[in-house]
Amino acid sequence: MSLVRGTLVAVRGAGDLGTGCIVRLVRSGFRVVALETARPCAIRRTVCLSEAMFDGSATVEGIRAFRCADAPERWGADEVPIVEDPDARLLGRLAPVALLDAIVAKRNLGTRIDMAPVVVALGPGFEAGRDAHAVVETNRGHDLGRVLLSGSAEPNTGVPGLIAGQSTGRVVHAPVAGTAEPLRSIGDRVEAGAPLLSIGGTVVHSTISGVVRGMIRPGLDVPAGLKVADVDPRFVTESCFSVSDKARAVAGGVLEAILSLAP
Repeated sequence: MSLVRGTLVAVRGAGDLGTGCIVRLVRSGFRVVALETARPCAIRRTVCLSEAMFDGSATVEGIRAFRCADAPERWGADEVPIVEDPDARLLGRLAPVALLDAIVAKRNLGTRIDMAPVVVALGPGFEAGRDAHAVVETNRGHDLGRVLLSGSAEPNTGVPGLIAGQSTGRVVHAPVAGTAEPLRSIGDRVEAGAPLLSIGGTVVHSTISGVVRGMIRPGLDVPAGLKVADVDPRFVTESCFSVSDKARAVAGGVLEAILSLAP
C-alpha cells in the first residue's frame, strides 16, 4: 500500500509493548525510529529492542534495532534506528506521520497531540482528543487492544492482570533501593521460594512457581518499588523469547489507529 510503504513512525519507548508495536509496524511496511532513555529499565529484555541502548543492537523476531547518535537518512527494511532522545526533540526534524507513546509509565511524560499528524498513546495517563488522537487499551481483559478515540484507557489499578490464576505474585518489585544482581536468567524454571535476584545485598525470592520471563539488567541501580522481575506460571519457556500475546493485541490496535487516522 502506498499509504504505508516507507511512511515514518516515531515510537517513544522500546520496552516489551513498544517492541511488539514496532515489530508489527515494520512488518506492515512502515519505517520506524525508536526514541529511548540512556538506560532503560525493561525486564522482558529478550523481547525488548531497548536493549540496543546497552549492547549497540538487539533483535526481536527478525527485527533489528541499532543504537545511533542520530537517526540516519536510510536503513534496512527490517531495521530500526534507536536514539537516546527521552524528550522527543528529534521529532521536529524527523517529521513523522505518526508518533506512538509506548513508554507505558501510566502517566503522560510529555506527549502532546500536536507532535505529529497522528499521535497514539498506550494505556492510562492520556485522554484521546486532548493528549493524543487515539489511546489504545493495555489492560488485560475484553477490551485489550481497543482503540479509543475519546476518553481514556482503564485507570492503573496497580494490580497485574491474571495469568493462569496468578496476579500480584507473578510480578516482583524491588523491596529496597540498590544495585540489581540477578541470580536467575530469563527462561529459567523456578519453584516458589527460589531466590531470583539480589538488590543491594537483599535477596528477593519468587512467591510462585513458573518460568522467569523478565529480569532487570545486571548492575542497574534501581529505586525501591521498581518492577525488577516477572515469573510466568504457564511454564512455557519459548514464550520468553517472542512478542507476548498482550503486545500483539496492543500492536493491532496501534496499527488500526494509524491506518484509520493517517491523513
